[in-house]
Amino acid sequence: MARKVIHVALNGVTGRMGYRQHLVRSLLAIREQGGIPLDEGTSLYPEPILVGRSEARLRAIAERHGLSRWTTSLDEVLGDPDVDVYFDTQVTSAREDAVGRAIAAGKHIYTEKPVATSAAAAFAMAEAARAAGITHGVVQDKLFLPGMIKLRRLVREGFFGRILSVRLEFGYWVFEGDGFPAQRPSWNYRAEDGGGVVLDMFPHWQYLLEDLFGPVSAVYARRAVHLPQRWDEDGQPYQVTADDAAYAVLEFTGGAVASVNSSWAVRVNRRELLELQVDGTQGSAVAGLRNCAVQHKVSTPMPVWNPDLPDPLDYQAMWTDVPDNMDMGNGFKAQWELFLRAAALGKPFAWDLFSGARGVQLAELAMRSSDEGRRVEVPLPANVSVPSNVPVRENTGPEA
Repeated sequence: MARKVIHVALNGVTGRMGYRQHLVRSLLAIREQGGIPLDEGTSLYPEPILVGRSEARLRAIAERHGLSRWTTSLDEVLGDPDVDVYFDTQVTSAREDAVGRAIAAGKHIYTEKPVATSAAAAFAMAEAARAAGITHGVVQDKLFLPGMIKLRRLVREGFFGRILSVRLEFGYWVFEGDGFPAQRPSWNYRAEDGGGVVLDMFPHWQYLLEDLFGPVSAVYARRAVHLPQRWDEDGQPYQVTADDAAYAVLEFTGGAVASVNSSWAVRVNRRELLELQVDGTQGSAVAGLRNCAVQHKVSTPMPVWNPDLPDPLDYQAMWTDVPDNMDMGNGFKAQWELFLRAAALGKPFAWDLFSGARGVQLAELAMRSSDEGRRVEVPLPANVSVPSNVPVRENTGPEA
């Protein structure tokens, strides 16, 4: 099969997510499988160009994987006419400027989220990309998780009947860093560096929940700093200036209501770090990263509240796991394949910068809600009809 090379500049690849998920498990895995088949009988083959601040770390990664190109100069790759795609997985505070420069250079854009630190900047970035006529996309990996793919099938097939409510629980205990090392970088807890659980996670919740249940119409949120002091990578104490937990109620245009809890200061007592429970008139489901369990109306037990006697019902045993009927693979890799194919063919990408901007908008409105102590309405996306408890998109999901 003939090979068509597409050159991809990856900025921030020395970070954990950039290295593991985007370079090794996505682009290098695509190369190992021989590329991405195109309609005309050719194979699209990505050629990574590593970009970052540390010359030593970039050289080490390149040598480890047999890659020939790396640089500490963003100007170098943006000025190279052979570079087709610019990918950004830097810290949030550095992303807006770099992506803006890449758009101006005419590169196709693929980026982690949040795409910017404000909704105004995010929408301006999306408008600039549209005006440039490039293919642009945002990583929305939660859509490609096996558990969420199973949940999407249930929604599409009407398993729930009328959807009543959603409960999203996400989080885990991030150690402060004074004894056990912290599992997250210190910048995540500094607002001045673009940190905070709202800005980090609400863009995820926006695209995931919109895809499943339609647009969010209103939000009421309360954010908190539960652990005001942490220790950085050098063992030095610092004051936390960004929220490490948020508690929100979201309303959907279709009538459902969601309770969304996100926290880096909670201990896990559930099957997975992310769980999403959906309750409807005909059935319920609980989905995580990989698992999805269901309970239909005909199988629902009849609990009786009696605090004086032990409850005889084993509630968890009454749920049935949805089987793995197919190999769903790595979600990051699956979306990379879709984006690279769209960029190579000059086609629009379903999860574009406008989608990413709506995620920043929801985070910003949640912060406003918390600061002002009130419910805040969320503008409905342009050209989107109001659904009745069904997803907005049809035939554009991970299985399409």
